[in-house]
Amino acid sequence: MIDFSKKPLFLAPMAGFSDLPLRNLVKQFGADVTVSEMISSNALVYESSKTLKMLEKAELEKPYIVQLAGSDESIIQKAVEILNHFDFIDGIDFNCGCPVNKVIKQCAGSALLQDLDKLKKILETIKTTSNKKLTSVKVRLGFDKKNPVIIAKACENAGVDFISMHGRTRKQMYSGNADYEAIALAKENIKIPLVANGDINEENAKKVFEITKSDALMIGRASIGKPWIFYEIKHGKKIDKTMKNKIIFTHFEEMVKHYKEQGISIFRKHLHEYSKGYEDASNFRDQINRINDIELMRKYIHDFFNKE
Repeated sequence: MIDFSKKPLFLAPMAGFSDLPLRNLVKQFGADVTVSEMISSNALVYESSKTLKMLEKAELEKPYIVQLAGSDESIIQKAVEILNHFDFIDGIDFNCGCPVNKVIKQCAGSALLQDLDKLKKILETIKTTSNKKLTSVKVRLGFDKKNPVIIAKACENAGVDFISMHGRTRKQMYSGNADYEAIALAKENIKIPLVANGDINEENAKKVFEITKSDALMIGRASIGKPWIFYEIKHGKKIDKTMKNKIIFTHFEEMVKHYKEQGISIFRKHLHEYSKGYEDASNFRDQINRINDIELMRKYIHDFFNKE
C-alpha cells in the first residue's frame, strides 16, 4: 500500500484543516499518503451520523488512512468494527500525539504516552479487530520528557505497520524546535518504517531525511496556505504564480463542492494564509470576512490573486 523505499510524503491529520477538499488537493500536487482529521471513537460509536461524513474520501486518495482517538478499549474496538464496513478505508491510525487539554483530560491523545501498557493493549485491539491492510500510530517523543526509543519499541511490539513521530513532547506543545536527533534514535531501534513529523518544510525536508534516517516525512502546519509544498519538496523548485493561483482556485471549488455555501466561511481561514505576503492583504481579508455569496467570493478571489 505504501512504498517506503520511495520516501513518501504524508499530509498530517490536522483538526479543522485536513478535510476532504484539502486532502484531494494535495493528492493532485505531490502528497503520497493522506490521513483524515482526528476522529473521536466515542463520536463514531455514539453520534455516528455527523462523524460518518468525516470519513468520506476523495477519489484520488489511495491509500486513505482514518485516524482514531480515544482511551476506552471497548469503545475503540466498536469504532474499528464500524470502520470495517467501509471498503474504501485502507488503514487505521491511532492518535497518541494530540497535545490539547480537551483530549488529554479524556486520557486520550498524548496522555497515553504516560501509560505504554494501556497504549500497547489499545494498538493490539485495533490490529486484531481491523480488517484494513494498515495499522499505524502517531506519537510524540514523550509526555513531559523524551522517551522516543521506549515509545517506538512499545508500538512496534504491539504490531503496528509503521509509526509517525512528532519531534516534541506533549509538554512542549508546538513551542521550541522539533528534535530530529531524538526521532533518529527511535528509528535506529526499530525494524518497522518510521515517519518523521514536526516543523518540516520545503527548505529542510532533505536535511530531516538525512538526520532522522526516516522512511517518510509527514507535513502538517507548513502545508496550510502552501498545499503545493509537496510538489516543491519532490521537485526541489518553487512553483510559479500561475500554478499557485490554479491551486487556490481549485481549493475554493473543492470546498464549495463539499460544503456548499458553508464552504465560504470555512475557506476564509485558508484565504488568510494564502494571502500572506500579498500587497493589500489586510484589506482583502477584511472584505472576504463579510462575503457569504459563492459567486461574489469567487470573483474576489480571482481578482485579488490575478493582480500583477
